[in-house]
Amino acid sequence: MLQSYTRDFGAHLRLAYPVILGMLGHTFVAFADNVMVGQLGPAELAAVSLGNSFVFIGMSLGIGFSVAITPLVAEADGEGDNSKAKNALKHGLILCTTLGVLLFAMIWLAKPLLAHMDQPEEVVELAKPYLDLVAISLIPLVIFQAFKQFSEGMSQTKFPMYATLLANVVNILLNYILIFGKWGAPEMGVVGAAIGTLVSRVLMLFFLWGVLYRDRRLKPFVSGFAFNRTRKVYFKKILSLGFPTALQMFFEVAIFTAAIWLSGVLGKNAQAANQIALNLSSMTFMVGMGLSAAAMIRVGNQKGLGNWSELKRLAHSLFFLTFLIEVIFALGFWLGADYLPTIYLDENNLALQAENTEVILRASRLLVLAAIFQISDGLQVVVLGALRGLQDVRIPTLITFIAYWCIGFPISYYLGIQGGLEGRGIWIGLLAGLTASALMLYLRFRYLTNKLLLEPLPSR
Repeated sequence: MLQSYTRDFGAHLRLAYPVILGMLGHTFVAFADNVMVGQLGPAELAAVSLGNSFVFIGMSLGIGFSVAITPLVAEADGEGDNSKAKNALKHGLILCTTLGVLLFAMIWLAKPLLAHMDQPEEVVELAKPYLDLVAISLIPLVIFQAFKQFSEGMSQTKFPMYATLLANVVNILLNYILIFGKWGAPEMGVVGAAIGTLVSRVLMLFFLWGVLYRDRRLKPFVSGFAFNRTRKVYFKKILSLGFPTALQMFFEVAIFTAAIWLSGVLGKNAQAANQIALNLSSMTFMVGMGLSAAAMIRVGNQKGLGNWSELKRLAHSLFFLTFLIEVIFALGFWLGADYLPTIYLDENNLALQAENTEVILRASRLLVLAAIFQISDGLQVVVLGALRGLQDVRIPTLITFIAYWCIGFPISYYLGIQGGLEGRGIWIGLLAGLTASALMLYLRFRYLTNKLLLEPLPSR
């Protein structure tokens, strides 16, 4: 019985690991910014956190919307319908480009809110120029996502990985030069980090398109677009899947963004500590995102074939693999709670020693809680991936809203702000929301697959 689930672990990981590395690439951009800017002090680290809190909301909507392309392409690939797959990409590109521009405009227009959020004034002033540039980077990032999700839907998960790895090398190099003023460049601080992010994301987009174009099998899909000839049915399909999927990611990212803002109310040190714990948790979460993509692809393929029993078996195999991996991460966070925060701050900086020590202590306490929710966080996103592969998005969207905003956020606000637990109270609320989400989403998946087994797809 157990072997029926474990025998596919290797196949899952071969499909997922390029996605994991690619998603880690996105997060590593933020990690590099945080570590390098953190050397300047807690105020600069908090400023990057505050600026990214707006950008992460935009990213969640853009990335979440683009995910709709993958199950459509995976289903078309399973059916052997190349025209359907190309149309999914073409219409997805149009929608993603439009969305990227709209997200930039929304964030730019929302920037005045920074002055009315009860955040430290020093942090706000540092965050404003950083936010301007990183917001622009959403446009190439969301267009990149359209190509990325197409590539993954065609089971070519390595190409986006190469693009994000290259982007990270460029980002780190530019960070080093521009943040600290190396090799004759001006010392630009947080603005230098923003420039590095923008340039690396533009490069990432053009590199991925070039790789897809040079691939003999995929070139016909990414060239010769007739953008003047569109079909409403494809726009409708992508919107019907993409909008709820974007909301799912928005509801989750928004509660972590709310945690940033609530931490800012507690002061810059609390906000810096929250950012350390959040950035570390984001990197382990990307493993879950990679496995979620694998679940979406494998479930989407089986849906195209109409093989419901194999669909359910593969999904449960992925859930079990995710559980085992997340247990390892939980142990790593628990054992490394005292050490990991020291990566972000310079303990030898005598001028900031007291502040840095306080931030490290606060972050260590948060990492103990982050260790506990690793399992819930990983499982909920992988079950979501399986549901997206089934093209079931509306009920999961409602589930994520209830879990994060009816359960998680009220607990975070009450315990963190009113209950006196501060950062720990905020993260207890996050844990409650993630656990509720994982449980309800699994029950939804179980209900749907049991129903499909009783009502098989009609013969084609």
